[in-house]
Amino acid sequence: MGCLISQLAAKFAFFPPAPATYQVKKRDDGKLVAVSSQSSMPIAVDDASFDVLSITTKRRNKIIAFYLRNPYARLTVLYSHGNAADLGQLYDLFVQLKANLRVNLIGYDYSGYGASTGKPSESDTYADIEAVYECLETEYGISQEDLILYGQSVGSGPTLHLAAQLPRLRGVVLHSAILSGIRVLCQVKYTLCCDIYKNVNKIRKVKCPVLVIHGTDDDVVNWLHGNGLWKLAREPYEPLWIKGGGHCNLELYPDYIRHLSRFVQEMENMTTETRLRKIRETLCLQKRSKFSSSKCCNIKLKRPKCPECYYPNCFKCCRWPKCPECRPELPVMFQTWLHEVFVSVQLMLV
Repeated sequence: MGCLISQLAAKFAFFPPAPATYQVKKRDDGKLVAVSSQSSMPIAVDDASFDVLSITTKRRNKIIAFYLRNPYARLTVLYSHGNAADLGQLYDLFVQLKANLRVNLIGYDYSGYGASTGKPSESDTYADIEAVYECLETEYGISQEDLILYGQSVGSGPTLHLAAQLPRLRGVVLHSAILSGIRVLCQVKYTLCCDIYKNVNKIRKVKCPVLVIHGTDDDVVNWLHGNGLWKLAREPYEPLWIKGGGHCNLELYPDYIRHLSRFVQEMENMTTETRLRKIRETLCLQKRSKFSSSKCCNIKLKRPKCPECYYPNCFKCCRWPKCPECRPELPVMFQTWLHEVFVSVQLMLV
């Protein structure tokens, strides 16, 4: 039953443009070229900084990705788009982001979108983004320390899925993101087993700064989703709530590119030393919390069971805490009893 509901939720989650807005063709030299479906002209003409990639996922689908280089870039953005667009519609946006943010940018089409093979599903989107990240590592030498993950709407699902697995990631951007699939349709307090894209659980595992961007008038994914994710983030960055912004028009507001540029710039200036210090602070807090809940502190004082043992630090009889900081003061009755025993022993020895 749960799988059936999950499949129904997936049908409401994915709306790939039909027909696709672009096609992929291979030139005589073997290089892939993206061609507009309307004009039959290449999307980018003789652009050496633009690569069209065909990547095979672990679920044996071949997905298409666009990689845009910026010669001045220090960071790379991995962009996961929404549920009703493909790369042909997003190319112009990618060019603007590459130039304004001074980053390399890679965007990809999910399985079943654009010229990618297969059918879209939650599991496939996870396999898709993992394959793109592996391509960045092997083909372009980009590590997670120099990577920012960007997820828009449904794209927040695969984005947080990958971010939860990369502890040294530079940053995450959540654009009109969702708490979970079912929470878009109805308000529920608990995560159901049949739910998809359980971002509400995965956001807690992300160990890097998280920027949340959301429109206050979003009628598709309510602003409460973005606010909820921002509150749950372990390292939340100053959010951007665009007043009057909807679900698909936030890029048109000047504050969007201004705030996003500031976030990317701060991520660039974040040195390795700063990030290591934050990691150490987190580890120290975890160690302290573990020490405070140790068994020694939870052991309660017990009266010795055997009369021949008069030592309160006897583990066999009293289970007395070993660390001095954790030892509670002796109860009054026990102090009186111990004094009487001590006096009796002295009288016996006289």
